[in-house]
Amino acid sequence: MEGDILLNTDSEQEGEIYMGCAGGVDSSLTFALERETLPEGLVGKTLQIKGLKGGHSGCDIHTGRANANKLLGRFLAGHAEELGIRVLSIRGGSLRNAIPREAFADIALPAENADKLASLFSYYQNLLTEELGAIETSIALSVADVAISEQALTASTQARIIATINTCPNGVIRMSDDIVGVVETSLNLGVITTEENTMTLLCLIRSLADSGRSYVESMLSSLGELAGAQVAFAGAYPGWKPNADSEIMHVFRKTYEDIYGRIPNIMVIHAGLECGLFKEPYPNMDMISFGPTIKFPHSPDEKVNIETVGLFWEQMIAILKAIPEKA
Repeated sequence: MEGDILLNTDSEQEGEIYMGCAGGVDSSLTFALERETLPEGLVGKTLQIKGLKGGHSGCDIHTGRANANKLLGRFLAGHAEELGIRVLSIRGGSLRNAIPREAFADIALPAENADKLASLFSYYQNLLTEELGAIETSIALSVADVAISEQALTASTQARIIATINTCPNGVIRMSDDIVGVVETSLNLGVITTEENTMTLLCLIRSLADSGRSYVESMLSSLGELAGAQVAFAGAYPGWKPNADSEIMHVFRKTYEDIYGRIPNIMVIHAGLECGLFKEPYPNMDMISFGPTIKFPHSPDEKVNIETVGLFWEQMIAILKAIPEKA
């Protein structure tokens, strides 16, 4: 490409102009499942965690929103042995870049422990409501009957998987020292899937610093080594280092002030923008990112403020007119 300027339109808050973003990489921990025949006298249950807010694993990672996968792992780590639980499958989350809103575990346990399971899961809901209720206002935990197959995870396989889910890093790893209030490095345990012979934990690592991303990669590699899981990384994309001397940023700022009589907020976002991908092959390209207001991205509640779409279009036309011609 021959252009010197990139106007990216993937930002989600009118009145904010972005001059930097986090890079990221997908990571997976895959367990080879060993199964064995269940003994007689067990009943099947599904543990269900629903009603969490979810949200964007970059923009919302610092807000204290709960991760359904982690909550499920916490309960199983605390009570699986006590209740004689045998895990059949675990599933949770829908996208590696979305904070999981729901998680489920199909289990078998002795029939005489079914009432105790219901009581403990109810107590767990009350505990989570007390801990998280200021943010997670609709936490819903339930136990449902389910038909069970003849095969469950072996005790050793189950223990390794539950321990891994429970100990897997999640959320903010480090805040930025350079930019107040901005997350530098984070991890989202986004999706858990179970197939007949494998279970996979899919995470997304984000960081403004390549060294921060490498550190979390190292943490997951060590965790996988201890747990006997195969760890893989894929889809890495670079961050976009802020440039305080950006000419197009100053042009946008002046244009915005001329239109609205106020200065836009100049931001760095802990999420992936296309700018980082363009910056790698075109290091001298000058770029900014802006857009209309979008709420609750990557969730069923996603919506756009229609009025800000008009403002965004007005800004786009104005900045295109204000860009000086090449000398």
